Amino acid sequence: MPRHALLNNIDHRDLRVVTARGAQWGDDVMSALTFPAEFRSVQAYYPIVFQKSADGSFQPVALFGFRAGQNLFLGRQHSDGEGWDAGYIPLSVERQPFLIGRSEHGEPVVHIDLDHPRVGHAQGEPLFRAHGGTTETLERAASVLQALHDGLGATPAFVEALLREELLESFVLDVESEDGQPFRLAGFYTIHEERLGQLAPETLATLQRDGHLEAIYMAMASLSHFRDLIDRVRRVHAGGA
Repeated sequence: MPRHALLNNIDHRDLRVVTARGAQWGDDVMSALTFPAEFRSVQAYYPIVFQKSADGSFQPVALFGFRAGQNLFLGRQHSDGEGWDAGYIPLSVERQPFLIGRSEHGEPVVHIDLDHPRVGHAQGEPLFRAHGGTTETLERAASVLQALHDGLGATPAFVEALLREELLESFVLDVESEDGQPFRLAGFYTIHEERLGQLAPETLATLQRDGHLEAIYMAMASLSHFRDLIDRVRRVHAGGA
């Protein structure tokens, strides 16, 4: 269970956070939330798809694998996987174990999950300097949290535009590994490319005016990385690196 606490330089002056990447640090995840302003960076490495939450809303996610707990970008596909084999890590992953909370006055403040595997006293990067100032590690975390907060806040308007123009469609991807083992990816949605091509010029102009069109094209372009995911999972099943 997460144990969130308001970060401060008195109670947490000796706290350290591991910044390395690996399954043992909580990076063995199949996907991570992303947002339209991040699509340009994300689409360079990962497929961007949409997932429906329990309340029926849609969220864009970057895919790292084909099943829960599978991250094909970790250095080794085992429990001791180390490193991250991509030039960009989505902010919703990078921000761990930090999160934004609210002060008693409603202002955003930095919280930390004290039970996260990255958090401890024996290893990792310090968060506070000897005399109480913040380190570069914590300053970076605060910057990431702010960007993530602003970006996720813009997601509902983007999704609303997609739904209004009926631009989301469900898909199923069937893949066979090198050893003949079949697996299926389902439960996700992509941009309906044919419907997008049929939109009236004035509708496209509205999407452009509202800042949604570039993100739509970025999400579509990202799907070419399914080939990379398939190659990665086949190497895993074949016993490769």
